[in-house]
Amino acid sequence: MPLRIAISGSSGLIGTAVTDFLVQSGHAVTPIIRSSTPIKINRRVIRWKILSGEIDKDKLEGLDAVIHFSGANIASQRWNEEFKRELVASRVKSTLLLCSTLARLKKPPRVLLSASAIGYYGNVPPQDRKDESSPRGMDFMADLCYEWEAATRTAKEHGIRVVHLRMGMVLSSLGGALAKMLPVFKLGLGGKLGSGNQMISWIALEEIPKIVAHLLNKEKIVGAVNLVSPNAVSNSEFTRVLAKVLNRPAFFSVPEFAVKKMFGEMGELLLLNGANIVPTQILKSGYQFVYPDLQMALEHCLNNKSSAA
Repeated sequence: MPLRIAISGSSGLIGTAVTDFLVQSGHAVTPIIRSSTPIKINRRVIRWKILSGEIDKDKLEGLDAVIHFSGANIASQRWNEEFKRELVASRVKSTLLLCSTLARLKKPPRVLLSASAIGYYGNVPPQDRKDESSPRGMDFMADLCYEWEAATRTAKEHGIRVVHLRMGMVLSSLGGALAKMLPVFKLGLGGKLGSGNQMISWIALEEIPKIVAHLLNKEKIVGAVNLVSPNAVSNSEFTRVLAKVLNRPAFFSVPEFAVKKMFGEMGELLLLNGANIVPTQILKSGYQFVYPDLQMALEHCLNNKSSAA
C-alpha cells in the first residue's frame, strides 16, 4: 500500500536516493526542509527552524512514517571543539524537535526511521565482530551516536516504532568518502592508511533505499539496525579491490602519523579506526542484499554514475 512519508535531509546524498526510490515505488513523500530553502511552485513541504524549535506541526498529522536524515557533514572539515559541538547539535537538536513534535500529534506516524552510524561501536579490533547487541564504544563518535539515538526517546514513549539506522561507509561515486578517494586512486596514487588492518564496514548507496523500504513494513523490528554489507573488509583489502576495479596500481600508503597530522582527531576516528560490523537484524528479517560483495558493489557504483549507487 502507498504510504505517506516525510523525510528530513532529503536533498543529501542518502536522502535523495531514498526519496527517489520511494517516489518511484508509488509512495507520497514530503520533504522536511529549512524555512529559508526555496521550493518549486505548488510543491508540498514541511518547513522547520531547528535552532528556534519551530516546525510545521499540522503537516505532520496523519503521516504513516517519518525518515530522519538531517545532520551536518561529519567529514566536511578538520574537527575542533566548536565544530564537534555543531555536529552533535545538528543531530540531537533536530531529533529532539522532531520527536517532541511527533509525540504531540493527534495522529502520529506508526514508525520513525532515524539515522545513526556504526561509530556507535567505537574502534574495534579486526578479529572482533559486533552486531546490534554489542555495547557502545568510548570515543567522540560513540558518544555522538548515543546522544543522537537517545534523542528519540519521546517518540518511543508515545508508542511510535523507532528504528535507528546505524550506517557504515556509504559507497557512491556521487559523494561521501569514496568520491573523495577516486581522483587519487585514478592517478595510481592510492594506498592503505596506517597499518591497513582497520576494518571498513561498508554499504552500497543503492542498497539503502531498498533496506529502508523493507524496514518500513517490518513492524516487529525496533531499535538499532546496522546498515552495512555482511562482508566487512580491511582497509588494505578495500584498497586492493578499488585499485583492481579501476585497473590502477595502489603501491602508496599513508603512515599513521601523517593521517593524524593532516586530519587530527577526525582522521584518527574515521580513517585509522574501524570495526567489523554485522547486519544481524537485517539478515534475520529476511532481507537479501543486492550488493553483498565489495568488488560487485564498486563495479556497479563506478559503471553506473547516473545510479544512486
